[in-house]
Amino acid sequence: MRNDIPVHVPLVTQPMGVLASLRAARRNVLSIIPQIATRQPMVSGRTGKRWHMVMDPDAIKTILLEKLDNYPKSVVTKNLLRPAIGDSLFIAEGAHWRWQRRAAAPVFSHRNVMNLAPIMSAAADRSAARIAAAGPRAIDVAEDMVRTTFDVISDVTFSGDGSFDSDAVHNAIDGYIAEAGKISLFDILGFPDWVPRPGRMMSGQAVRQMKTVADQAVEARRVRGAQGVPDLLDLLLDGIDPETKRQMNTAELRDNLLTFIVAGHETTALTLGWSLYLCAFDQDVQDRARAEAQSVLQGRAATGADVANLPFIRQIADEALRLYPPAAMVSRTAQEADTLCGRDVRAGDTVIIPIYALHRHHQLWDEPDHFRPDRFADRKAVPRYAYLPFGDGPRICIGASFALQEAVIILATLLSRFRFTQVKGRNPDPVMILTLRPEGGVWLQAEPA
Repeated sequence: MRNDIPVHVPLVTQPMGVLASLRAARRNVLSIIPQIATRQPMVSGRTGKRWHMVMDPDAIKTILLEKLDNYPKSVVTKNLLRPAIGDSLFIAEGAHWRWQRRAAAPVFSHRNVMNLAPIMSAAADRSAARIAAAGPRAIDVAEDMVRTTFDVISDVTFSGDGSFDSDAVHNAIDGYIAEAGKISLFDILGFPDWVPRPGRMMSGQAVRQMKTVADQAVEARRVRGAQGVPDLLDLLLDGIDPETKRQMNTAELRDNLLTFIVAGHETTALTLGWSLYLCAFDQDVQDRARAEAQSVLQGRAATGADVANLPFIRQIADEALRLYPPAAMVSRTAQEADTLCGRDVRAGDTVIIPIYALHRHHQLWDEPDHFRPDRFADRKAVPRYAYLPFGDGPRICIGASFALQEAVIILATLLSRFRFTQVKGRNPDPVMILTLRPEGGVWLQAEPA
């Protein structure tokens, strides 16, 4: 067993002022987390406005479940994302969120997710072919996983029918996030949304064009109708809120589809990239995973039906999500005064759940910075609100089962065929702007297993 630990974010040990926090956050949002947050239930401070970081599972349950309406997503989060994805499921609140959630929930039923598994298997096969073609050369598997999962989300969203330029959408959103996703001083100070943000202004034209293309694709599908196995757009078009009988209009469909395209490929790609890094980091784990995958797959790509028979592969994905959660920090804005961990929270305070710190908390995890997939051998032993890769409560990620199925299918397929090893001096750097990415890539060498 290795005694060293995989790459991690150095957390701060001294308080930072507004300008220092801004500089740090623009480089890596996680770098503003105080190290003490991995050992205390709650940390509070003021950086322009009052904030609280909450790591206590009971208090997190209060925020995400028991008092959900008192802790809506923060103004900063909404300001960053609304220009790109509107009032879609990800940022809508109250009744507007609830009816959309009810209408979209059947889209991600077990049956529908299983029906889409062959697309995941085919994408895994194509990824394996690209890796094999690279021969002995090192490749950036993080980049390939983005390509692989984007292939999946494109096919499951629009059936590859050519009516929608998914690459253009991906590039437009990625460009928007690159500019607008950087924390603005205006956001930290709580300036209202109507105050212009230069980054968002620069990327606005691409977003407007992207929305126009998406609207046209939605309307074309309304006319054409479903053909063959329903894709996500077909399922959303048919979605009806069982309580109000309301259906999504074109703008609502478009905003939710754009949300699914971004969230539905990047988070899984990140999970896979970090999982492969960790497997190369610990060859004993990789050998065990390969043995499991090979015994089940016998040379073919993994399928949806195989997922239940690949428990250790799933544990690796779970542990990667613990060490490198894609949404590594979430924030809420308190609407009314409350008490968390015996501490006063005022209306208007920013309440942060630093999931990165929660997943590495010394009171909740044994050797929290180490890579130990066996932590998840017994899921019932994991405290529910100590592990939140997909959030929890009513707003838990609607596509969690889709993402996990995809991750296990692709990871098992690749590990059954290749042995991955690290490239000396090319470790990824965990950096969060909007999601926790391996900056510099995950460069590995792959040889046939």
